[in-house]
Amino acid sequence: MSAKGHILYIEDDSEMITLVRLIMERNGYRFTGTTSGQEGWELIQSEHPDLVLLDLMMPDVDGWQVYQNIRSHPQTRDIPVVIITAKAQDIDKVLGLHVAQVDDYITKPFRPEDLVASVEKLLNRQAD
Repeated sequence: MSAKGHILYIEDDSEMITLVRLIMERNGYRFTGTTSGQEGWELIQSEHPDLVLLDLMMPDVDGWQVYQNIRSHPQTRDIPVVIITAKAQDIDKVLGLHVAQVDDYITKPFRPEDLVASVEKLLNRQAD
């Protein structure tokens, strides 16, 4: 069976990467994870994933900076981005979804089925 799509997860917590890798691979996706915002941006440019899962708070390059890089480059601007973060305040979600216009915003902890539903919705929208 071929993969449904390539998911890149940029997250400084390697245990979260392992968890999300398990969820995504069990649902038929090809998965790449990195703990570095800078390396994540380089992987986006070289591998052109179908969707990016992005943490906001990282030590080297802030997640918002990675997001702005994605949106400001013609080769990457159409890649769907899902923010996955512990920033669970309502104002953070409003800023992410309505001001920054990310494709989805999921707060930790999350249910695996919610993550899969978000990914599938965005990739199906991309295919239409």
